[in-house]
Amino acid sequence: MKTKIAIACQGGGSHAAFTAGALQALFENNVQDKYEIVSLSGTSGGALGAALVWYAMKKGENPVRRLLEFWQDNTAQTTQERLFNNFTIKTLEYTSKGILPQFNTSPASPKLKQWMSFATMGLRSRFTNFQELLEAHIDFQETASWGAQPESPVLIMGAVNILTGKLWMFDSAREPIKVEHILASCAIPNVFPAVEIGDDAYWDGIFSDNPPITELIDAAYVTADNIPQEIWVIKLNPTRRDSIPVAPDDILDRRNELEGNVSLFQSLQSIERLNDLLLRGAYKDEFLQEVGIHEPIKIPRSFIDKPDKPYYIPFIEMSPNLQKNLNYESKLDRSPDIINELIQDGQEQAKKFLEDRLNV
Repeated sequence: MKTKIAIACQGGGSHAAFTAGALQALFENNVQDKYEIVSLSGTSGGALGAALVWYAMKKGENPVRRLLEFWQDNTAQTTQERLFNNFTIKTLEYTSKGILPQFNTSPASPKLKQWMSFATMGLRSRFTNFQELLEAHIDFQETASWGAQPESPVLIMGAVNILTGKLWMFDSAREPIKVEHILASCAIPNVFPAVEIGDDAYWDGIFSDNPPITELIDAAYVTADNIPQEIWVIKLNPTRRDSIPVAPDDILDRRNELEGNVSLFQSLQSIERLNDLLLRGAYKDEFLQEVGIHEPIKIPRSFIDKPDKPYYIPFIEMSPNLQKNLNYESKLDRSPDIINELIQDGQEQAKKFLEDRLNV
């Protein structure tokens, strides 16, 4: 039988182009021949990759074409788009360094909307309208007609309810996937306004689970049939730094990296504790069968530093050189050079990962 796996995609804005490259390499190297993908999860930019793969798999397609077409569409293509993109990124970088003053403006401000309408005049609507971009690559009328989809693969996207303060999961096993769900998971405060769904409002999932992990082993979210034996994490935020950040922009970069990783490591600690209890026989067999867990979920040896334990949650991470060349502002950069570099590095790291995994 094939090993059941879940793929969890961390958020990080444009850095999620790395995720697209990694997913491309996994499918081009026929990951589905040896593994059964029972679920996908993602937050923010990671939710994009997870949703595109989920949609393609549900339609019986190879996800590679859909992933690459989305990122091509999302990249600054025309001269005017590249000028706008470069001006925006440089302005943000100079502001972070303290060279330019910072002006705090609400993304819901009518004045800001008016200025953006003027500044983006002549640009492709898909470049400036995120919802239109999503709807060009996923038919949400089709997903609505499917209803809830408890069969594998299940899609889970993280967000936070800003009114109740609680984390929230949009779960294909329990409700039809809507464009608002992806918009909510990607709604970075100060960049996008809150996404209102019914009586509630949501912000980016970085404040909840980045990416959702513990939900992937919870039958209440994915059903008992879709509990994975392994969870693969496509990780965008670096864990370590070689030096203490001192400059204002370096402090901002490191703070953003730590915020992006904190929920991930907390989730891994929770699974580590669950595995300890499983190995010590703390649960009755009847209960484990009911919730679909028959053996420990594999956790990263590099994370817990206990090689005697049998479980493993491996990471697919950027190359160290690429990580050092990125900063917070590059998470908003849509220039072709950076997007293509991220995709290529994702391809290379995922190929290495898959080779190592098949040799375990």
